[in-house]
Amino acid sequence: MKRLIYDRLLEWKNKADRKPLILNGARQVGKTWILKEFGANEYSNMAYINCDEVEEMKTLFYDYDTERLIRSFSVLSGEVIKLGETLIVLDEIQVVPLGLTSLKYFCEKASQYHIVVAGSLLGIGLHEGTGFPVGKVDEINLYPLSFKEFLMALGKDVLVSGMEGHRWSELSSFGTTFTELLRQYYYVGGMPEVVKSYVEKQDVFEVRKIQKQILADYRRDFSKHISSEILPKVNMVWDSIPAQLAKENKKFIYSAIKKGGRAKEFENAIQWLIDAGLAYKVLRVSKVEKPLKFYEDFDAFKLFIVDLGLLGALVDVDSRDVLINNNAFKEYKGAFTEQFVLQELKSLDWEVYYHSREKSTLELDFVIQKYSVYPLEVKAEENLKSKSLKTIYESNNELKPVRLSMSGYREQEWMVNVPLYLATEWLRVAE
Repeated sequence: MKRLIYDRLLEWKNKADRKPLILNGARQVGKTWILKEFGANEYSNMAYINCDEVEEMKTLFYDYDTERLIRSFSVLSGEVIKLGETLIVLDEIQVVPLGLTSLKYFCEKASQYHIVVAGSLLGIGLHEGTGFPVGKVDEINLYPLSFKEFLMALGKDVLVSGMEGHRWSELSSFGTTFTELLRQYYYVGGMPEVVKSYVEKQDVFEVRKIQKQILADYRRDFSKHISSEILPKVNMVWDSIPAQLAKENKKFIYSAIKKGGRAKEFENAIQWLIDAGLAYKVLRVSKVEKPLKFYEDFDAFKLFIVDLGLLGALVDVDSRDVLINNNAFKEYKGAFTEQFVLQELKSLDWEVYYHSREKSTLELDFVIQKYSVYPLEVKAEENLKSKSLKTIYESNNELKPVRLSMSGYREQEWMVNVPLYLATEWLRVAE
């Protein structure tokens, strides 16, 4: 299964100023698999250690003598570590917070070694008395498979080549095919184990079974890593996300978790889910102008979960509503379509915002900034009305409005309509 992150790992390996690498990502998005694949293909050998399974790792970092640590990694992995030829992988590093701190010393004193650490709960695993090696590491984020990666897994190489050819108008003639595949992606999502099963068996019931198991594993993570004081709140926030996304106004409302709910009561629970990579927080911006960061509103946000397929499993959406009927596109007030677009934008590692105005119904589903600012309006069907986009554009003609819908590609006088299935590739190459 090809992952697009592979090229970024290659870039890291070949950097002249390479630092130790942290591979971030939620549990079960494929961190261990991609690192083992990368190590097997690009290095003579790999010294792999799972810190959660090797008890000695928990007492290894009593000092930061890098020569001693390298010798220890060699012994514990059973591999001879050779300069420039061996990839050192410390997996589940969050259980050994001092191991994360040690990366500072590998950067300063032993940068010739190729070291990668990975973990699912890095933001949570840092305990008091340890520190994040700020400025001393490179970081790459791994997400569930994007729609493009999903097509690659299904062997749709011709369609992928067409997307990468950027002949947008020509691709509209394949709209029916892309839409059918997008339906499948809405149901399957991008968790690697789920995609692998679907590719091999084409069994939608097995897909749902695996998705449910992943959700159950996440619940076990909650119980394992969260204090008894915060645990009920994390469960309540997690369970509320689908209903929050199904609202017409998808701004996260604390009182929707429980009557009288307040930010102070639930903000730690929300932060835990974000640190674990299980939830994505999209802040509101008060103005759609460069630089967007100046206009962040920390009190207003939307909350999405890590994967589209898991969202469907969480609310038991019937496979017929996604794969046969149009309900996934038409109903749920665009919840699945917004989740899809957000997930695609996150796969590009972009900062994503949304915009709304006080005492107004005007809302932009997402806003991103490259060189220009792109207001994005998401349509679950072929609806071509874009009142909010038009209003925003009329107030600032330097904006580049984009409507993402199930309609074909078309460039209009003041905006561009991009089919949902081409959204990521089109935005990736936009200026």
